[in-house]
Amino acid sequence: MDLADCTACPRLAAFLDQARTRFPGYFCRPVPAFGADAPGLLIVGLAPGLHGANRSGRPFTGDYAGVLLYETLHAFGYASRPVSESADDGLVLTGCRISNAVKCVPPENKPETAEIKRCNGYLKAELAALPEGTALLALGLIAHKAVLMALGRKQGEHPFGHGAVHPLGRHTLYDSYHCSRYNTQTRRLTPEMFRAVFARIRDRSREQT
Repeated sequence: MDLADCTACPRLAAFLDQARTRFPGYFCRPVPAFGADAPGLLIVGLAPGLHGANRSGRPFTGDYAGVLLYETLHAFGYASRPVSESADDGLVLTGCRISNAVKCVPPENKPETAEIKRCNGYLKAELAALPEGTALLALGLIAHKAVLMALGRKQGEHPFGHGAVHPLGRHTLYDSYHCSRYNTQTRRLTPEMFRAVFARIRDRSREQT
């Protein structure tokens, strides 16, 4: 099924219907990936936020979680500007693409296991289309598990950990804590920690060229 028309998860489809009624100006559809068609880096988040990507139609745009992400992407040369305000703000990603493990906004930002599994086919297709050697960055445990599921890898062989690196054949998976408001305000994830992950991706990519 085409992503834009997907209603495979009854709970998420019903939540989107409610959101369309409550917020008629919002995007309120499955949110597609954003960025380069053949990236050197694919970032995988959790799911659209109700008042973020579900509103704007662009991953990590319109809510707090995108602040640190787009600042960092700009600092490392992936984004044309440090702030992502709306889907039509002219921002361009170079060599980078952003997606989510779950494409529809879930209630309380908590997708159920069955929903993650149903949506995994879309992520699997995204990964299959990537050029060999693409770096994969998982933001949080759910994204980490979704990437491994899409690649047919065993979870136990690749435990999640901030800053961890997992060679996976055609690609390399990097882990970071999610850049959510909770993680950044509690200092579980600092800007310095986040930039260190991107620096590691950059340095490893240079070693491979």
